[in-house]
Amino acid sequence: MTVTIIGSGMMGSALAFPARENGNTVRLVGTPLDREIIDTCRKTNRHPKFKKDFPVGCTFHQIEEMAEAVQDADFVIGGVSSFGVDWFGEYVLPKLPPDLPVLSVTKGLTDTPDGKLLTYPAVWEARLAERGIARTICAIGGPCTSYELVAHDQTVVAFCGKDIETLRMFKEAMATDYYHISLSTDVTGIESAVALKNGYALGIALTIGLNQKAFGIDSELHFNSQAAVFGQALKEMKKLLDLQGAGTLDNLCVGAGDLYVTVYGGRTRLVGILLGRGLDIDQAKAELEGVTLESLVVAERVARAVKHLCANDKLDVADFPLLMHIDEILTQKRPVNIPWEQFTCESVYALPSA
Repeated sequence: MTVTIIGSGMMGSALAFPARENGNTVRLVGTPLDREIIDTCRKTNRHPKFKKDFPVGCTFHQIEEMAEAVQDADFVIGGVSSFGVDWFGEYVLPKLPPDLPVLSVTKGLTDTPDGKLLTYPAVWEARLAERGIARTICAIGGPCTSYELVAHDQTVVAFCGKDIETLRMFKEAMATDYYHISLSTDVTGIESAVALKNGYALGIALTIGLNQKAFGIDSELHFNSQAAVFGQALKEMKKLLDLQGAGTLDNLCVGAGDLYVTVYGGRTRLVGILLGRGLDIDQAKAELEGVTLESLVVAERVARAVKHLCANDKLDVADFPLLMHIDEILTQKRPVNIPWEQFTCESVYALPSA
């Protein structure tokens, strides 16, 4: 097949590896912010942040060449970050042929004034519908970091969309002996799960910084506290997925895997550690200048939606102590003081009769 990837950030570019190694024609198109990346790829056949060359045969295109790059393509992969959502929706999607399938790697949620949380495919589809364009957009979720995908570390992700046959076509094109793909028609569930993990990964990383503050930056890792917050994160994520109407078990498993890899291998880990050490959010951002921190946006949006629903008696704020504390840290610059006792509960079960 012919696969056109629009957005040459790390994940969009990383997907060129399984796509090309599976025998497809691969065209990588940069956004207006990716000019230097595309120039470097053309000169060296390597993304400037990767340690490995692209598979032979990939071609690289500046944004002005997008029309040529999507001509005769079998499908498009949207490779923008969450900060490129509006640009992708306004500049790219309306210009694509209406029957050209689109698969997005962008993870995130947006909140509405009445407390709803919308996935990016839902946002794009609604905006296109306002312009008289009918299109459904598929997406990728699951535990996969770009640099480990390039290194061919084994991973299992989920492709989600409304049409199972389209998803099967994507899988045929992209699946390799290291990139394994599950399929789901629950777009809301998968996309919500992998977005929610961003804010909660930040909460888990706080404990790493707290322990470094207490025992020294080079001290050994302490796992009890990380595990405790991980468990609380899953409890809160499940409640939010229930609110979204997700098929909880499968989607929670995808989100839990993504939560794990983000804690140990993502950029969110860096900011969480700095906050745990005692920096406020402005100081942490300054320390990590140039690092894209999508997790902060997701955490603030989800917390804002939850607070609205709690104020209208549709949720109980006591069910979200971790999310509320993360929000205090980000929006009020409160010091890290994890509410451990609020994580405890009493569970009494009646044994089934014999």
